Amino acid sequence: MIVHKRSVGIIGVGNVGIAGAYALLLRNQCDEIILVDKDKERAHGEALDLMHSQSLVGKMAIKSGEIEDLKACQIIVITAGVPQKIGETRLDLLENNSRLFSYFAEELDKYAPKALVIIVSNPVDILTQLFQQFSNRPPSKVIGSGTILDSARLHALISQRCDVDPKSVSGYVLGEHGDSEVIAWSTVSIGGASVTNSNTSKWKEKLCETARDDIAHAVIHSGYEIIKCKGYTNLAIGAVIAHLVGVIFSDGKTILPVSTRLQGEYGIKDVVMSIPSLVGSSGISEVMDLPLMDNEIERLQHSAEIMRSQLLTVC
Repeated sequence: MIVHKRSVGIIGVGNVGIAGAYALLLRNQCDEIILVDKDKERAHGEALDLMHSQSLVGKMAIKSGEIEDLKACQIIVITAGVPQKIGETRLDLLENNSRLFSYFAEELDKYAPKALVIIVSNPVDILTQLFQQFSNRPPSKVIGSGTILDSARLHALISQRCDVDPKSVSGYVLGEHGDSEVIAWSTVSIGGASVTNSNTSKWKEKLCETARDDIAHAVIHSGYEIIKCKGYTNLAIGAVIAHLVGVIFSDGKTILPVSTRLQGEYGIKDVVMSIPSLVGSSGISEVMDLPLMDNEIERLQHSAEIMRSQLLTVC
């Protein structure tokens, strides 16, 4: 019987790339990790550091290499790029990172044309669209991490407010992974009870309109707060990487708010943005058409126009 090794390549061995590798290791999510970075010495050191923990967390082949060494990887995660600094928005990173992604697309088409590519670098939605345009692989096999992290932040803040397990909270942040993102309160529920239905929700006092506004502000600005305090964000997005890789390897058929190209859904066409989509071993197989409120659709369309205008600056 042939056993297929679950191999993951990570391009970019900065704070986010290593947090993702570490989360994969702790969760024993794959059989092999290959780290690629322009700083080859650092990539080698990080691989050794991770590899030395195997007896504590489980056997895994971990090494550094070049892009051509990723030819057997089923999944390649790109975290490389110019990092976001204090005072910068994610869109400020676009010009430099777009040139880099043209190179990555060409190299990965050459050496790993069948791999599923996960984009994590910011601005993630636009870079996902650019990579899809630069690459010959099907768009469904180029997935941005989107607003998985933003949605997780939303769940965490609601759980704190209502004193419930965050796993009991569901709901999505949509659109741009950035300042124009839309907290879709119409999708949010706790234990199946909608938080916006005043007739059925026991949470209406704790999640009144003012409380929802405060939570939305915290979700949108939490990345900036973390960068101000510690200089970068990495741990939660590392967990997102591991979760997304696990869903793909297990063919989870999981609905996640990932960066995907819309083809008319919500009145939006040919823009990549974060929308709940069905994710499995072949990538994205379906984009969900949620019954959003009119004002949420309007804000989603506004977010799409912001990203469309930014995309025109590099195309």
